[in-house]
Amino acid sequence: MAATRSNAIGAPGYRETLRCRPESVRRARRLVDTALQTWGLDSLIDDMTLVTSELVTNAVDHSRCRYMHVRISRLGKDRVRVAVTDRSFVRPVLREPSQYDQNGRGLFLVEALADCWGTERRSFGKSVWAELITEGESNP
Repeated sequence: MAATRSNAIGAPGYRETLRCRPESVRRARRLVDTALQTWGLDSLIDDMTLVTSELVTNAVDHSRCRYMHVRISRLGKDRVRVAVTDRSFVRPVLREPSQYDQNGRGLFLVEALADCWGTERRSFGKSVWAELITEGESNP
């Protein structure tokens, strides 16, 4: 089990390298839960852990990579970002699933819950991120 590490400089954050396996979803959710509790942003826990689950599941299902990196960063007093980075260059596509689709709702949920989200190309793959904002509950 990899230890959760805080960034030494820059925005406060936590990151973990995880295998691209379904059981990594639970570990990523715990990482997000730990960070948000530490920062006093409990009101974001439910939405951010669901968003994280969807981003990690997408990496597991579609990247065909061995490992991914999950990072949660506090960008400001009330803004938090989760990013999932993998070695695939294929960007996720937002689509509106029909009521009969059994899959394909991940980014639809991210779009509904996040204040903003996007992808960034990296020299070795891509990073898919989402940000949530809370009002006033954070610690200074």
